[in-house]
Amino acid sequence: MSFVLNKIITLILVPLFLSPYLPFIHVAKLFSLPQELVSLSENAIGSEEDPVFLTAHRGVQAVAPQNTIPAYEKAVELGFYSAECDIQLTKDKQWVLNHNSTTDSMFCEIAEISEYTVAELKEFTYKSGANFWAYENLRIPTLEEYLDVFVGSNTRPQIEIKTENTDMLYTIVDAVKAKGLEEQAIIISFSYEQLQAIDELGSGIELWYLVDEITPENIAKAQALTSETWLSPNFEANTQESIQLAIDAGVGCSFWTVNDLEDAKMLYDMGIRYIETDIFCN
Repeated sequence: MSFVLNKIITLILVPLFLSPYLPFIHVAKLFSLPQELVSLSENAIGSEEDPVFLTAHRGVQAVAPQNTIPAYEKAVELGFYSAECDIQLTKDKQWVLNHNSTTDSMFCEIAEISEYTVAELKEFTYKSGANFWAYENLRIPTLEEYLDVFVGSNTRPQIEIKTENTDMLYTIVDAVKAKGLEEQAIIISFSYEQLQAIDELGSGIELWYLVDEITPENIAKAQALTSETWLSPNFEANTQESIQLAIDAGVGCSFWTVNDLEDAKMLYDMGIRYIETDIFCN
């Protein structure tokens, strides 16, 4: 039934939604206007000699829909240190970019990604995200299409695994290696078991362990892996005392998601140089 419903949405409702002569698209645009990026250096945070290394959270979603190719192209254009994406596994065992396991928040069509093939998902139409109407033929990207953006650039692809799958993790490593990006890419996950599985592949790809609070246990886990492993903690879940634990242990940290200038300044003053953001640029 969901396949039939999505065909109706794609063939009939989407053209109505996107029609400039009907109110739907104009209302959607009001909730999807681009944002102006905020420069850290212009606010006395960081300098050319001692910069902040910024990760674009789901791409530069202030100017393009999250987890789309234009959002990552903008990250490369602006010289971001890295650009994070979220990957889900499709019915035909391919990785595509979407934060949720369902499509309803970003697309007109409604589906569980795991129940659709890449070809079927490529027919879906975006309904939200900054300037979504301005990008012609915008479609859900595959992991390979995402990685292509970074080939030959200085921006690092940062891949967050959003599924609980462990059997197909080798295909992520294979995709990174096929593009020659194993020294440039970062793979991140909340699942320590997934990071362990990737570590055992001996790929040489850097790993980041997503955590809420920094604890001695999380620090020990990061240090136990053979691959270079950082912590990627939730800024809101930490205090200066817990942040200092990681600094004292010599564990690299990149905090998510930092969108307040005072928070960025506090981290910078503590010696933290890596943050993930929706709105900052250098």
